[in-house]
Amino acid sequence: MSTLTFQGAVKEVTGSRYLIELDGNGRSHKLLLECGLHQGGSEADEANARPFGALAGELEAVVLSHGHLDHSGLLPKLVREGYRGPIHCTRGTRDLLEIMLQDAAFIMAKDVEWENKWRRRNDKPLVEPLYALEDVAQTLSLCESHPFGQPVSLPGGASLVFRDAGHILGSAIVELGLPSGGQTKRLVFSGDLGNPSSVLMKDPEKLYDADLVLMESTYGNRDHRPLEETLEEFASVLEQAHAAGGNVLIPAFAVGRTQEILYHLSVLYHEGRLRQQMVFLDSPMAIKVTELYHRARKSLDPEDLKVLNIAASGDTRQYLPILRMTRTVEESMAINRIHGGAIIIAGAGMCNGGRIIHHFRYNLERPDTRLVIVGFQAAGTVGRQIVDGAERIRVLGRDLAVKARVHTIGGFSAHAGQTQLLGWAGAFRDRPRFYLVHGEPGAQQALQAALARSGIEAEIPAYGDRIEL
Repeated sequence: MSTLTFQGAVKEVTGSRYLIELDGNGRSHKLLLECGLHQGGSEADEANARPFGALAGELEAVVLSHGHLDHSGLLPKLVREGYRGPIHCTRGTRDLLEIMLQDAAFIMAKDVEWENKWRRRNDKPLVEPLYALEDVAQTLSLCESHPFGQPVSLPGGASLVFRDAGHILGSAIVELGLPSGGQTKRLVFSGDLGNPSSVLMKDPEKLYDADLVLMESTYGNRDHRPLEETLEEFASVLEQAHAAGGNVLIPAFAVGRTQEILYHLSVLYHEGRLRQQMVFLDSPMAIKVTELYHRARKSLDPEDLKVLNIAASGDTRQYLPILRMTRTVEESMAINRIHGGAIIIAGAGMCNGGRIIHHFRYNLERPDTRLVIVGFQAAGTVGRQIVDGAERIRVLGRDLAVKARVHTIGGFSAHAGQTQLLGWAGAFRDRPRFYLVHGEPGAQQALQAALARSGIEAEIPAYGDRIEL
C-alpha cells in the first residue's frame, strides 16, 4: 500500500510538508507535497534547521501548491542537501518563488552575519544560513511550471493536476492520482483556499471526487466580516488617522495582501474618500510582487480590474497616483521624517523583521498613530503580541511602549472562512476521508465539529502520523 506521512503544518499553520511513498511499478517511489518554512519563535527555527537526511537524495519529485514561504521556504535547503529532481508548480508560483526565495536568502545572510559577529566576540561556534542565493538559483532551475487543468505524469505511475485555489497569484489546489494496492487513489490537497470576497483573485474551484482530502483550517473557527463592512471600517480608520494627524502603519504581507490593500486604496482615492496624500510601499519584495501582479494581470479577476480601469480611464499609472515605492534604505529612512498624513505599508507582515519595525521606532509610541493589522499573526511573532494586547514590545534591542491605536481588520483575509471551507468540503461526493491541516488546534477543533454537523467526519493528524492511501 502507498502511504502519506504528515511532516509539517499539523496542529500549526506553517511548515507545510507531506511525504508520499508509492508502491508503483514494483518498487518504492517518494514524492514530497510542499516544503514549507516554519514561522514564529525559536521552536520554528529549530524545526527549520533539522536536516532532511537521506530524504533529499531519495525523493523523485516535489509538488508545490503555491509560493508562500510556509509552503515553499525550505525548498533551497532541500536542494542544498542534495535534491535534484523536478519541482512541479504553476507559472505564477514559479515567478513568485524567484522573488520570495531570493529575499529569504538575503535576509538569512544578513541575520547570520549579525549573529556571527556576536559569536566571534564571545568565542562561540559560527553558524551558517539554511541556504544561500546559489541554492535559490539551483532551486529555480528545477522548477517545471504547468497551467491549471493540465495533467502531469509523476514518478511511480502517479499523476498531477493543478486547480485554481484563488488565494494568491498562481495558487493551486493539488489533485494527485496515486497508485495504491492495485488501484488509483485520488488525493486532493486544498493548499490555501482563497476568500471569494477578496479582490483580484478568481473564486476557488470546487472539486467533487476524491478518496482523501487534506484541507487547510487556518480560519476554521470563524467567518470573516463581509467585505463591505470591512472596507467601511478601513475607510473610517484612515479618516480617524487623518483627523488625529498621525501616520497609518500597515504591516505588509508582500504577496497578495499588499496588492489587495493597494487596490482598495485606489478605489477610495478615485471615490474622493482618501484624505491622506502620501502612500508609501516600503518593502522591496512587495514592490517586486506588485510589479509581477501588474505584468500577470490577465490571470487576475477581470471584473475587479474593470473597476480600476474605468476610474483611471484605462491608464494603469493612474490607479493610485499618490503611491510612492521606496526601494532603497535611504528612501525608507526618509519616511521617518514624516510625522503625519502618510500611509506606510512596510514588511514584514507579522512584524517579526523588515522595515516595519524601523517605522515602529518612530511611530508606535505616538497616540496619534494608527496601526492597522490586515493579516494573520502567527503565535510567537511580534504582530501576535500586539494583537493580543501587549503594552510593550521589544524590537531592534529596545523596548517600545505600544501607544498607537491598534486596529485588527480581519475581513481582508485571502483565506476562506469557516462557512466557505464547509461549502468547499461539502461539494465532494461519496464521503472521502478528511484530514485537517494548516490550523491552530482551536480552529481545527471548531472546524472538525462544524464538519461533523454537516455529516463529514474529519481527523486532526499529529506530526509524524502515517496513513495508508
